Amino acid sequence: MRYASRLHRLGTETAFSVALETKIRANKGHKVYPFHLGDLNLSTPLNIQEAALKHMRDGKTGYCPSEGIPELRDVLSQDVGFRRGVDYTAENVVIQPGGKPTIWKFISAVMDRGDEVLYPNPGYPIYESQIEYQGGVAKPYSYFETDKGFTIDIDQLKASISEKTKALIYNNYQNPTSAASSKDEMEAIAEIAIKHDLWVLADDAYFEIRYDDEPPISIVSIPGMQERTAILYTFSKKYAMTGWRMGGTIGPRKLIHHIAQINLNDESCTNHFLQWAMIDALTGDGNGSSRILSQLKDRRDAAMKSLNSIEGIQVAVPESTFYIFPNVTKLLNRKGILDIEQFRKKALVETGVSFCTRKHFGRSFPGDESHFIRLAYSAIEIDDIHEGLEKFKAWIVS
Repeated sequence: MRYASRLHRLGTETAFSVALETKIRANKGHKVYPFHLGDLNLSTPLNIQEAALKHMRDGKTGYCPSEGIPELRDVLSQDVGFRRGVDYTAENVVIQPGGKPTIWKFISAVMDRGDEVLYPNPGYPIYESQIEYQGGVAKPYSYFETDKGFTIDIDQLKASISEKTKALIYNNYQNPTSAASSKDEMEAIAEIAIKHDLWVLADDAYFEIRYDDEPPISIVSIPGMQERTAILYTFSKKYAMTGWRMGGTIGPRKLIHHIAQINLNDESCTNHFLQWAMIDALTGDGNGSSRILSQLKDRRDAAMKSLNSIEGIQVAVPESTFYIFPNVTKLLNRKGILDIEQFRKKALVETGVSFCTRKHFGRSFPGDESHFIRLAYSAIEIDDIHEGLEKFKAWIVS
């Protein structure tokens, strides 16, 4: 039997393959330090757990509208709009089973076969594979490393645009780099989108995972952007509920209507009783999400202290997400290792420290000579952060 030729274009979320390697090693009795996967080992706030059970027991277990229950759409529109300084209504919202569905449904709604879509690289690997799976041309744009973090290469982004470019994916508070745009950088992105009449997917998965006192900024607050931008929203990070699969798409009404039609033809609807629980999450006691953020900040501080004690690593403190993306080129040179994947596998065997590398976040650019790893501190306790990175440090200097 034959299968569709397009299947080879599907990528994988390669952190899961690293997770499998790590699990195999742990099952053999070895101590592992899981810095590889951006999951959370923190509990979903109790009020949300109780709300989910209540609404399930109350019989909210049947089908519901494909665009989501109106009550949640209304509450989410107000919350998202308030935090970004713009106005949305329920008609601007469609509920999704997680954040990821927004990516492929947005692409499906705005891109025809042969169209080009700009996406961040390094970045979430599903961008690249979904563009190509649906017959588009994935056009990467890159970042500069600075002493304050990472910034978008605006000149390279501009040079990548052609008459076939239809959309731009923009992930502020970015995975894997934790890059956070300045106001000037965000305005430059907006200017490009408006000038070339591009759709924009604002991947806001980490919009509320912020550690400094500065309020997060959103590209939809810039004049001319709200009407061309879809926001990827997820409950997963803020409420430590990655496995619950709850999220939404927020954008212009007509686009939302088309994405709701895709919902109807795909999963019919998102889990009914969990939608009611998300109303409790957004309007109820917020202490649980504040606790999660505080714990993540403590883990970040522990990881940064250990990392910056390693000679050859100097990484800026990230003020968003739960990732650190250090340049480890000097460490590979010290160990006499040429390949970053070989470095990763040796580190796992020798120290138990498991992490992803630059290669897990999109195809490398020609001429890339620097090597990076991504450390996620969201699913590892502080004692293990210190212990694991001390072993990693000892291996590096041995």
